[in-house]
Amino acid sequence: MIAPIALQLYSVREAMNAQGFEKTVRQVADIGYCGVEAAGFPGTTPELAFKLFNELGLEVTSAHSSAPVGENKNEILDLMAALECKRLVVPYQPKELFANRDGIQKVCAILNEANEVGKVHGFNVGYHNHWWEAEYRIDGKPAYQIMLDYLDKEVFFQVDTYWMQVGGLNAADVVRKLGNRAPMLHIKDGPGLKEQPMTAVGKGVMDWKTVINAGSEFTDSVIVELDSCATDMLQAVTESYQYLVVNHLALGKK
Repeated sequence: MIAPIALQLYSVREAMNAQGFEKTVRQVADIGYCGVEAAGFPGTTPELAFKLFNELGLEVTSAHSSAPVGENKNEILDLMAALECKRLVVPYQPKELFANRDGIQKVCAILNEANEVGKVHGFNVGYHNHWWEAEYRIDGKPAYQIMLDYLDKEVFFQVDTYWMQVGGLNAADVVRKLGNRAPMLHIKDGPGLKEQPMTAVGKGVMDWKTVINAGSEFTDSVIVELDSCATDMLQAVTESYQYLVVNHLALGKK
C-alpha cells in the first residue's frame, strides 16, 4: 500500500512568518501534497486555517500539540474540534525523562491520560520521538521499547525515522517491530548527525525504500518534516515531495 504524502507545517514556519500563512499553505498545495500536519497558526486561527485546508483539498492528518490534560485541556480540545482532526501527536517530552524507568513511566502516564480524554472527544493520541528515545538504554533496551511496557495499546507512535537512525537504531527495524502501533511515519533526511542541518528527502543518508517498505502494511500517512535545512526550505520540501512520489514511496496529487 502506498500511503498519501503530507507536510508537517512546522517545516515552513519561517516562510509563514515572512509571507503569511495562507500564501505558504497554497504553495504547499501547489506542490502536490495531499495533506498537512498542523503545528501552529501564525497570523491566523485554527478555524480559518481549516477552511483554507478544505478549499485546497488538504487533509488534516494530525496535529502536533501538548497533551490535553491540566490547565490547557479545553484549549487543546477546541483546537482538535476546529480542525475536525482524529489524531493528536505529542511532539516532545524532555530527554532527561527517558534516562530511567521512572521518567518513562511519567511520560507514559501523561500519554495514557491524554488518550483517555481524546477518546471521549473523538481522537486518539500518539507520540513523536526524537533521537534520545532511541539512544537512551534501560536494561539494554532503547527507551522507546520501554515505553511499550507502560503505554495503553491505543496510544500510537508517530515514528520519526530519521531521529531513530540518528539515535543509533535501524529505522526500518523500528517501523517493522512497531507494526500497527506506527500508522504515521515522519520522513526527514540529512547527514545522520545531531545538530546538523537536514537536506531534502533523498539527498541524505536514509535508505527510504527499505524504511517505507517496512511499514507498508500499516502506514497510512507519510509526513515530510524538515526541522532545519541547509538550503531553501520551500525548495527542499518540493524536492522531498518529488523524490518520494516519483519513486513510488508515497502518493501525491501530481
